Amino acid sequence: MKAKGFLIVLSGPSGAGKNTLINHVLPRIPNLKYSVSATTRAPRPGEVNGVDYFFVSDAEFDRMIANNQFLEWAVFVGNRYGTPRSFVEEQIQQGYTVIMDVDIQGALQIRKQMPEAVLVFLLPPTLDELRKRLNKRGQDALEAIAKRLEHSAKELEYIVDYDYYIINDDLDKAAERLVTIINAEQCRVARADLRAIQQLWQRRQD
Repeated sequence: MKAKGFLIVLSGPSGAGKNTLINHVLPRIPNLKYSVSATTRAPRPGEVNGVDYFFVSDAEFDRMIANNQFLEWAVFVGNRYGTPRSFVEEQIQQGYTVIMDVDIQGALQIRKQMPEAVLVFLLPPTLDELRKRLNKRGQDALEAIAKRLEHSAKELEYIVDYDYYIINDDLDKAAERLVTIINAEQCRVARADLRAIQQLWQRRQD
């Protein structure tokens, strides 16, 4: 019995551990699918079109924007990234739960485009812990990290626009919380095939 699918959006400050958490949860839920984004950047060695990303030209990306084919899109390091509406909607129609990680602005774009999406805000335990994680990544200069931390503190104001929050103080515990949220959302009566439930219940009575 497959319930109606839905989109779950995980977002939060850079360094909160969004991608790591999703990779920890994906194997634990059979009908959970990761949303494949479109990008204008060139494929890296080993990346497969349609699996890692949908690799498109700038002209194609422009056309998709003009035709409202993105749930959200943004520019990052000179390249554009976006969530194709058609991919998400097709998976949802097939009964899958689709999960994706985007920044907070992207999540708010999705909320406007797809109000029924489930938004989860992922938090590091403290700003000091976030500083340690950003330093450990070694991708930014100290000045850039300071700006990220300042921006992260302001992003916390948007938590009121979300449905759930998770504090990522321990990966296993955070994964368990996200699994619990997804399982609970999958059990909503509004998403259930009530006729199938009635038929199953009747067969068990016979």
